[in-house]
Amino acid sequence: MIQPAPKIYVAGHRGMVGSAIVRKLLADGTAPSQIIGRTHRELDLTDQQAVRKFFDKEKPDQVYLAAARVGGIHANNTYPAEFIYDNLMVQANVIDAAYRNGVKKLLFLGSSCIYPKHAPQPMSEEVLLTGALEPTNEPYAVAKIAGIKICESYNRQYQVDYRSVMPTNLYGPGDNYHPENSHVIPALIRRFHEAKLAGQASVTIWGSGKPYREFLYVDDMAAASVYVMNLPVATYKQHTSPMQSHINVGSGSDTTIAELAQTIRSVQGYSGEIVFDTSKPDGAPRKLMDSSRLEALGWTPKTELRVGLTLAYQDFLTQNAEHTTRT
Repeated sequence: MIQPAPKIYVAGHRGMVGSAIVRKLLADGTAPSQIIGRTHRELDLTDQQAVRKFFDKEKPDQVYLAAARVGGIHANNTYPAEFIYDNLMVQANVIDAAYRNGVKKLLFLGSSCIYPKHAPQPMSEEVLLTGALEPTNEPYAVAKIAGIKICESYNRQYQVDYRSVMPTNLYGPGDNYHPENSHVIPALIRRFHEAKLAGQASVTIWGSGKPYREFLYVDDMAAASVYVMNLPVATYKQHTSPMQSHINVGSGSDTTIAELAQTIRSVQGYSGEIVFDTSKPDGAPRKLMDSSRLEALGWTPKTELRVGLTLAYQDFLTQNAEHTTRT
């Protein structure tokens, strides 16, 4: 008997990760009619009743939970209450509604900030909950840890198949280039671009430039997400455990913020000086993921950092041109 094509709900389908997952699904042959998406205006995922009504009506077979309130150090420091509340509510509402409506397969997307600030490097899945978190994004991290544990708890009690992947720092098409609330790569892309246009002699960057960070191109993350979602249950369980079921997704290498800034400056053709404001926080000294579990499962990323940064800058120029045209 031919099984009907699955109906797939991508929560956060217009965000950077969600839209990349949609691109990957379509590229793999999923029909557009199989993919469900709702904007925040159409469906507020912090509203439990609205989420339950949506699931009851649409009855998806699979869920990619990529919706989240996200931001860089400034945003996390400025809006800690919103970061913990919104993310906890979104995760709890979507995962519970999925279970109540018979969804057997769900993929929850977390973050590398779930690991302790001074975790041994590279950070393996086993170091979760073994130390204090980085204070600047602790509310967001706590919410993401809760998301993992909600999935694991529903798996254990209800025998569903809800999986979790923990991406490193992501960048690429669809990123948020807000001057204050963005992550480091889109923030630097915007600053260097504006400095180049204005003929500025220098660009100032938060912190010392010494911390190491790992970055992954968002389309690689989408490919990993679809790959993990479609792994046979026996294979997934062989490489995880019921109370430690999450899988790291990283590029396998890291770079200092200073080196990152220099690469972005080179990609954009800006010739000015880079100045570091050491009065601003650095965050964790290093955040490199141990992605050996995912590699053992048969997946590795494809996009080298400079290539990805070039594509990201092209996306920024496209977004900027569209904004200029609209205004």
